[in-house]
Amino acid sequence: MTQLLAETAWFIPCYPLVGMLLSIVWFPSITRRTGPRPAGYVNAITTFVAFLHGVLALSVLLEQPPIQLSLPWLQVAGLNLTIPVEISALTVGATVLITGLNFLAQIYGVGYLEMDWGWARFYSLLALFEAGMSALVLCDSLFFSYIILEILTLGTYLLVGFWFNQSLVVTGARDAFLTKRVGDLFLLMGVLAIFPLAGTWDFDELAVWAQTANVDPTVAALVGLALLAGPMGKCAQFPLHLWLDEAMEGPFPSTILRNSVVVATGAWVMIKLEPIFALSPIVLNAAIAIGAVSAIGGTLISMAQVDIKRAFSYLVTAYMGVVFIAVGAQQSEAALLIVFTHALGMAAIVASCGSIVLNNITQDLTQLGGLWKKRPVTGLSFIAGATGLIALPPLGGFWAMLKLVDGLWQTSSWLVGLVLLINGLAAFSLTRTFGLIFANQEQPMTVRSPENLWAVTLPMTIFAGFALHVPVLLQAFDLLPSWAEISKDVALMLTWSSIFGLSIGWVVYISNYVKKPVRLPSKALQDLFAYDFYTPKLYRSSVVGSVDIVSRITDWFDRYLVDGLVNLVGLSSIFGGETLKYGNSGQTQFYVLTIAFGLVLIALLASWSFLSELTIGIG
Repeated sequence: MTQLLAETAWFIPCYPLVGMLLSIVWFPSITRRTGPRPAGYVNAITTFVAFLHGVLALSVLLEQPPIQLSLPWLQVAGLNLTIPVEISALTVGATVLITGLNFLAQIYGVGYLEMDWGWARFYSLLALFEAGMSALVLCDSLFFSYIILEILTLGTYLLVGFWFNQSLVVTGARDAFLTKRVGDLFLLMGVLAIFPLAGTWDFDELAVWAQTANVDPTVAALVGLALLAGPMGKCAQFPLHLWLDEAMEGPFPSTILRNSVVVATGAWVMIKLEPIFALSPIVLNAAIAIGAVSAIGGTLISMAQVDIKRAFSYLVTAYMGVVFIAVGAQQSEAALLIVFTHALGMAAIVASCGSIVLNNITQDLTQLGGLWKKRPVTGLSFIAGATGLIALPPLGGFWAMLKLVDGLWQTSSWLVGLVLLINGLAAFSLTRTFGLIFANQEQPMTVRSPENLWAVTLPMTIFAGFALHVPVLLQAFDLLPSWAEISKDVALMLTWSSIFGLSIGWVVYISNYVKKPVRLPSKALQDLFAYDFYTPKLYRSSVVGSVDIVSRITDWFDRYLVDGLVNLVGLSSIFGGETLKYGNSGQTQFYVLTIAFGLVLIALLASWSFLSELTIGIG
């Protein structure tokens, strides 16, 4: 029975699709008597079935090689497109992570959206995300992965714009959609360009081809950079990072899923494409540079934000930047470990902050404080997620970062200092957020703030529990790095970078040694970090401004030249018709005279042309 479940693991994306379709029944325009809540319960059941299928299949696949399947999709005019599916411990394990997180996010939504009438639409969109991400990790084709990523982009737009009656939400959804489209356009170029070179879109076949490929360095660099641009947008990397900030307008349950695994879809595709990137050192160096700028910039910006969601959106950008560094340094195993530990740690953090926002009705960190005694479960969940995210032994983030730093120490030692700096800044930022929420004095918005109802608190504590038990999971699946093979000096430096960031954050934001509220010595520097290095203004003055100018010129050309020419022809026809109207007498002899006059005129013109040519010939 379990072997059958393993062989049919490609069914896993189908379960949430069934729940999504069933949700239509409970749209308010169709069913009003029961209300929309059954849609949430139905989707939670289908998600749990998908999770259970994945867990049972994973227990079998751990002891056998991957299963390769091909599902026919299109056969026409000599074009044969099949969907290659890889059912392995890695891909099915990824579906378990996706379905498990989505199941808990759905339970979380039961409490968070208790009074909302949009359950059917919200849960159907969560199901669309779950189905898309599960299909993405099982799919072994770059072409079909691109199609799935486009569907997920549409899902992002719809889910961010869930509360579409608010103008700011609509603007955020639109900006998030358009920003991701920039990376998608370049990714499409890369997808189309790689096929004539490799003759395949299958990831496994691309990896084999890349080992012996003889491609012009310029072509390899251009194709690799185009393929890299797609993950840049999906992982919210500079300068395509603004969409994640805009996406924070969506409900908190969707933020849990987006900040933990949705952003990692780009990282998954990038890791699969690492053999293609390795064809060009330019592409690998570009990945490292993009990751470094995003990671350092993201942590610095997050330290100056006063909105909870914005603070964590930039931290997500930072950790995805570390994944870019890992892929650029050809440390794919470390990249996968970072994606896994980040997903669980960030889910616990976002869930705990959502619990705070639900009760206190504000996302402004300056209006929070003094909640440690009132919200100990929420505070402990935050701590569990934060310590599981940074490199603090013996938790999961430490082992993932240690895997990366140890590999860099042997190949690119200069990057070790960069990763240590990023880890320290992330620890400082997390401590700052914790201090502003749970430490210091009570604020008017936090006077009455008890723990939330079970539907919010239970998933939050489960997220925290999994974040704490990541090393146990890694050990169970034989993924924990061997302590005997790792440099102890590197492990010590990594630990000290975490301790240093936590200590400085404690001194500045939790202790009484520094006057509150904390401000940087320079207001210009404070504003530089708070306003995202003025990236939105740069976008408006460069990209948006350029598009605006081009659109105005195009509008003028279309309005006055294209339309003007068409209008001129129309007016000429009207004027000619009106003029000729007065020459109509209704007498036959007048029409015959007009025709005769026209024929004589044509004959004279033809004769004149003939006589001119004859004269030239004689001369």
